[in-house]
Parts: sequence; structure tokens; C-alpha cells
Amino acid sequence: MKKITLKDIGKHFGVSISTVSKAVRDSHEISTELKIKIQKYAKENNYKPNKVALSLLNKSTKTVGVVIPNILNYFFIQVLYGIEKIANEKGYNIISCISDESNEKEGKTLEVLDAGTVDGLIMSLTNDSDLNKNISYLQEIATSQIPVVLFDRVSDAINCDKVIVDDYESGFKTTEYFINIGCKNIAVITPISNSNIGKLRIEGYKKALHKNGISFDEGMILNIKPKHDLDLEMSFLLNYKKIDALLCLDEITAVKVQSIVKERGYSVPRDISIIGFTNGQLSKYVTPAMTMVSQHGKYIGEMASKMLIKRIEEPDSEEPFETKVIKTSLIVRESTKKID
Repeated sequence: MKKITLKDIGKHFGVSISTVSKAVRDSHEISTELKIKIQKYAKENNYKPNKVALSLLNKSTKTVGVVIPNILNYFFIQVLYGIEKIANEKGYNIISCISDESNEKEGKTLEVLDAGTVDGLIMSLTNDSDLNKNISYLQEIATSQIPVVLFDRVSDAINCDKVIVDDYESGFKTTEYFINIGCKNIAVITPISNSNIGKLRIEGYKKALHKNGISFDEGMILNIKPKHDLDLEMSFLLNYKKIDALLCLDEITAVKVQSIVKERGYSVPRDISIIGFTNGQLSKYVTPAMTMVSQHGKYIGEMASKMLIKRIEEPDSEEPFETKVIKTSLIVRESTKKID
């Protein structure tokens, strides 16, 4: 059976599509008698609302687009949960998209979401977005079409509301924690060396070393890529110097590194203490349970969602764009030595 449309119903009753739409939505602007007739006819003919068509009539989709770079990163899952929680409470649906750290996929996703399917956009950029034309395209969207909120991985080139983690402070405080428990040779394992957040964490790490009279050694920074053999890279690092602490800039890397270190006969935390970023499920259930930096992803998602919906619902607001900075917390478990 052919799907019946607003146009078909309007033709049957000799009224406009707008009138049919209002009748279906039980609007007080339509007479009760006509509403009942249209609603009865629509039900008998199994009419299902076309949300895109209705959104064009209402100038609103009640939908928020969300673009994240990596679904395997527990931090982004937490953020997504927070975004959806607030969006649903406010009567909005979300369309979630994954860029897979691909500039090309990120660009195509922006084109789809820019085609009138969403009222606003919440996004974290890929690691290499600042090298790509997507930045200028996103800037164009933010300034002339729909509200945009960036979180975590952001760009100063885009004028919009932002929610970020204090990555510099987190790198500094985490390194100081290592130093306070007696660690001197602290290495960093980073799969996000090209991103601003990775760079800020390492700058914080360097500052903590300098403050405590420890010389920075470039050889203690291990930049890893998806195609790299982590086992081999870790062998080089562990042979380079007697290391007593490893700072891993994401959770999956931290769990893998701890497993490699243990396989090579090191005791965690007696020989080497390990801290990772993002307090996800993996880190809780490995042995020993891992000390992690919590970035409060759910709260970041809630904050981003509130900021975006406020912009959507107050389109004429002249309030300046805000950047909310979220502090991290250190969740201490068994992968680090106890403070003496």
C-alpha cells in the first residue's frame, strides 16, 4: 500500500498541507469538526508523520546532531550519554555520527547534518581537523546556519560555545602525583600526539618535571600510531632507560601497556606505576585495577547539550560565546605506589 502523505490528505479535504499538519498535531488553530475528520481519515489510512516534512513546515526538527571521533573511547561514550540525557529531557532526539578520526568522513558527515536535518550540532574534532578544510566549513555553519557547540577537541578558529577539559592542568597534576610517590623516570605513551589535548597534557607534564628539578628527555615520549606495533615500541622504551612510571593518554593504551609491562616481568606498581586517562570500565577490572584520570565525560555531555539547546531556543540571544573549562579528578587504584 502506498504511504499516504500530508499532501494526499490535504487534496482529499481541499485544504492546505499546513492545515493538515496542524490538524494532525491537534492544534487549537483548526476547528474541532475539521480536526476530527482529518485525524479519523489519517488513522484509517495508516498515516505516519514524515518528520522531515513537518520540520520544514515548523522550521524545527527537534533533533540535535552529535559527531564524535571514536566510539571505542569510553570518554566519548560517556559524553554521548550525557548529551542524550539532557536532549531527551528537553524533548529533542539526537542523531549520533562517528568520524572514525577521518577528515574525509568528518566532512561528509557535516554535509549531511547541514542539509536541514538538525537544529544544532555538538561535535569533537578529529585529531587532524586543524589541517583540513572542514574547519572553515564548520565555521560557516556556526556563523550563518545552526548553533554549534564543540567539546574536548576544539579549535580557536571556530566562534561558538565550547566545553573543554583542563588538559594542561591534568598533565601537570598527574605528573606531580607520580613525583610525590617517589617516581623520577616518568615516560608518556600518547596515541594523540597531533591533537591539541595531547600537546597540552605533555606541556603540563614538562612543567611538573621542571618545577621538581627533573630534566625533560624527548626519548621518554612515545608517540604511537594505529599501525605501530605497541609491543615492539614498548621494548625500545623499556630498554632506553630504567623507567618507574608510565603516563598513558587514553584508557585502551593504558590497559595494553600494563599487560605488556607485566609480560616482561615487571611488577605493577612495585617496579612501575601506571596512570591512564578516562575512567572507563576496562581500567576497573584489569589486575591490578588502574589509577585513572577522570574527565567527567557525562557532565561534559550534559553541559554541551544545555548550551546548545539554549542557543536553539533563544535564536535572537546576543550573549557572547562561552568556553566552559572542566577540571579532572584522579581516581587512585592499585596500579600506582602508595604515598609514603
